[in-house]
Amino acid sequence: MSDKAYALFEEQQQQRGIDLEQVKTKLKALSIETPSWGYGDSGTRFKVFQKTGVPRDPFEKLEDAAQVHAVTGLCPSVAIHIPWDKVDNYGKLRSHAESLGLRLGAVNPNLFQDEDYMLGSVTNVDPAIRRKATNHLLECVDIAKETGSNDFSLWFADGTNYPGQGDIRKRKNWMLEALSEMYKALTPDMRMLIEYKAFEPAFYHTDIADWGMAYNYATKLGSQAQVLVDTGHHLPGANVEHIVAFLIDEKRLGGFHFNSYKYADDDLIVGSANPYELFLIFYQILNAAQDVDTDIRHTVDKIAYLIDQSHNIEQKIPAMIRSVLNVQTQYAKALLINHAEVEEAANRQDVLGAEDAVRKAFEFDVAPLLKAIREEQGLPADPMKAYLASDYGTQILQRGKGGASW
Repeated sequence: MSDKAYALFEEQQQQRGIDLEQVKTKLKALSIETPSWGYGDSGTRFKVFQKTGVPRDPFEKLEDAAQVHAVTGLCPSVAIHIPWDKVDNYGKLRSHAESLGLRLGAVNPNLFQDEDYMLGSVTNVDPAIRRKATNHLLECVDIAKETGSNDFSLWFADGTNYPGQGDIRKRKNWMLEALSEMYKALTPDMRMLIEYKAFEPAFYHTDIADWGMAYNYATKLGSQAQVLVDTGHHLPGANVEHIVAFLIDEKRLGGFHFNSYKYADDDLIVGSANPYELFLIFYQILNAAQDVDTDIRHTVDKIAYLIDQSHNIEQKIPAMIRSVLNVQTQYAKALLINHAEVEEAANRQDVLGAEDAVRKAFEFDVAPLLKAIREEQGLPADPMKAYLASDYGTQILQRGKGGASW
């Protein structure tokens, strides 16, 4: 792509009143956390198709994640899942990450794969199982102290499949008891990001089924508890941008698990099914970033952007690169919205004018912009092409099949 393409793009944006230097500064500051489990064998509940060369342990997962960061410059941290990433020495895991130019990010407790949790973990009617599950949450706090992690992504599969299977109100209070005990164990810099999901694996009711329930728990717990929005965890037709705006205004939006879905929690590559939704999510975030309320701006500054996907038929590293680049692209487009133009049209009740002021930013080709910032950062102009041209994908084939699941 020629410099002429960027010069034309720059001229277009200047005419619209967009400060491209400010846009580039914000793009360079974007940080997207990738998940350790996205590099291992994972997939649907029907079949996991094992790939040759997947990591055999958490250390190799970090090595693969470092490849994504090297070509994109966007992914300096990696989320871990316990016990999928359980090791004898977390200080050693942390040091390995740092040697690769990475840091360990959010800790994700696993309360859905143990045999004891078939009918619930922290909401199980058996107090011994509830105790076991709560102890795991506390274990993850201790692990975070060793890894230097500050965030916990909390998703519970707890729920029921049939009326009468469980007492919904009792389960609600058991959930709060467990979350409260974990909350008390946090250090001042830690956050609990409470995730919700409408259904699956529970199909009659899920104990934290929507953003309102997650918000309710976060409010009761305190300022170190916030809501995590997984973009695949909504019923068809849900207005995710509305949820995002509401939570920001309540100062309770803690972060995202980015993926994409066509029907339900499909865990597809980010932006593959509905890129406009991702763009509109960033629109709400960037609009709030201009708020006069410093607490609102602080909330926006602290939002954690994390990928959460199951790459089943795709090659792991290229799929992660694609997701990360899709996020960057939609963020770049959202940065081109002229918010004053939108507000002016809305205030004069020009419905189509306001919609056009938002949509036309989405329609810009931001490839010249992204190429320019990559050149300024010393990164490959085409990250995917750069990775595929390297021999890393060939090197890891010696790992064989049967590496770490999830």
